[in-house]
Amino acid sequence: MANLTDTGTNANTAGATAAGTDWRSWQESWDRQQEWYMPDREERFRIMFDMVEAVVGPEPSVLDLACGTGSITDRLLRRFPKATSTGVDLDPALLAIARGTFTGDDRVTLVTADLKDPSWAEALPRTSYDAVLTATALHWFRSGPLTTLYGQLGRLVRDGGVFMNADHMTDPSTPRINAAERARRHAAMDRAKAAGVLDWAAWWDLAGKDPALAGPTAERFAIYGEHAEGDTPSADWHARTLRASGFAEARTVWSSPSDAVVLALK
Repeated sequence: MANLTDTGTNANTAGATAAGTDWRSWQESWDRQQEWYMPDREERFRIMFDMVEAVVGPEPSVLDLACGTGSITDRLLRRFPKATSTGVDLDPALLAIARGTFTGDDRVTLVTADLKDPSWAEALPRTSYDAVLTATALHWFRSGPLTTLYGQLGRLVRDGGVFMNADHMTDPSTPRINAAERARRHAAMDRAKAAGVLDWAAWWDLAGKDPALAGPTAERFAIYGEHAEGDTPSADWHARTLRASGFAEARTVWSSPSDAVVLALK
């Protein structure tokens, strides 16, 4: 059995309640919904894992930070079969999908923890990792709490290890470029939605109607509300803050007009 560590909910009870649920289909539907917002999402993952291999090799111990359904972990283990992953998140619905997806895989540990709680790292099974990876999650943080989190990550990544954040990072110094790119991207999203693609709200509506996810989804919205909005600082801000948090080097290793992957080397 996978090590489904959970500091807030009984994982065995959750699994029994959801017996027979097609978790892989839920995992894939989450990916499709996310791709509606980020059509180059897979390219971001590819660059992330290329750099993991370049810096720490093909058998990394990874912390999948704000793991959600485990999209990073899923791709990590397909790319690096000897890797191990600790996924940490607070969202009970997305964690339910992750637990269902990775049950039986002893390379995966899942932990429920609030990244805004100063003691969240105490719930982890390890005190350091070769790589900490996160995608499309930390834009939910304001700059102050994110700076605090980066300081904690500076202690969790081993010397010679790597942190990567793939997320929305626009450059505030180019408002006309940003507006043009956003208009083009949203027009494409509108066409896809008209063709039947699920957006965030529609996906969560379906999850709330599924017997295995109705309870966790209601709990999720009680925790987060409809949607949290962070500061979405620039890639340069992330790099500067990571260097100030104990990383020796930090810079962008991939970017699009709206997103970037920032890598920090310990």
